[in-house]
Amino acid sequence: MTTAEREGRWRRLLSGPEPEVAADAGHADAPPRVGFFTDTSVCIGCKACEVACKEWNAVPADGGPLTGMSYDNTGGLGASTWRHVAFVEQTRPLGGQRSAVEHPDLDVLALAAEGSAGDGDGGLRWLMASDVCKHCTHAACLDVCPTGSLFRTEFGTVVVQEDICNGCGYCVPACPYGVIEQREGDGRAWKCTLCYDRLGAGQEPACAKACPTDSIQFGPLDELRERAAARVTRLRETGVPDARLYGADPADGVGGDGAFFLLLDEPEVYGLPPDPVVTTRDLPVMWRHAGTAALALLGGLAAVFAGRRSRTSGRSGR
Repeated sequence: MTTAEREGRWRRLLSGPEPEVAADAGHADAPPRVGFFTDTSVCIGCKACEVACKEWNAVPADGGPLTGMSYDNTGGLGASTWRHVAFVEQTRPLGGQRSAVEHPDLDVLALAAEGSAGDGDGGLRWLMASDVCKHCTHAACLDVCPTGSLFRTEFGTVVVQEDICNGCGYCVPACPYGVIEQREGDGRAWKCTLCYDRLGAGQEPACAKACPTDSIQFGPLDELRERAAARVTRLRETGVPDARLYGADPADGVGGDGAFFLLLDEPEVYGLPPDPVVTTRDLPVMWRHAGTAALALLGGLAAVFAGRRSRTSGRSGR
């Protein structure tokens, strides 16, 4: 096997589609992989998911007064914020109100798109989205953990065992989404566990259970992807051309996310990287270059010592 073939094999192991992620982690007879589908088009920004997550997992309080720029008081995901509701304010034309419409027949997004296509009055559009750890198919945080604190569960999720974490912090820069963080005053890394304890008891995660609009949906990942694709198709047919999925593609830079999203604008608008790539993907190439450099350095040192030895021998022979 050539060097290029070996590097290609390792790269395939560290990136790309991976349908049996739990089995590859050593879980025999693993159940179907589960995850989150967050449909931001129906998020109302109530923060019930944030509260439920904190209550069930005993996550310490965080966040302070409102920033003055938004209704967001937590700012982003972190060691003490495992669910974060973003409020994105945009100036967009708004359509007129309609009366005598039954709620089941009302498609708010279609009406908004219809209004923006005409000469509606200018106004404010809020994009609300509940962010969470992505539980990547190829999780760099797990790859770099030296103690085994981070592990892949039988459900395909990625969990931190805080009693094993030594606070090295390697996982923090490894995450392409900036999700995982060390807790101040503690030093250990913390993040969403997708309520691993609840999954083991046959229950859905606390955030999905508390969501009043089903913006956060939990279930087998394959079923969620099918449901999400159908939802995007429906939204586009009803006049929402910007609807798109984020993190649902198994061929993306992280092999697809275990928690993916339906967005109504570019990922950057929500504070998400547009094209995330698992940061350990190129480790084989990096190690090869490092090894080549080390060998070159050793060769140079050997040549220097050999030259010095020959000169010393020459002087002593006179």
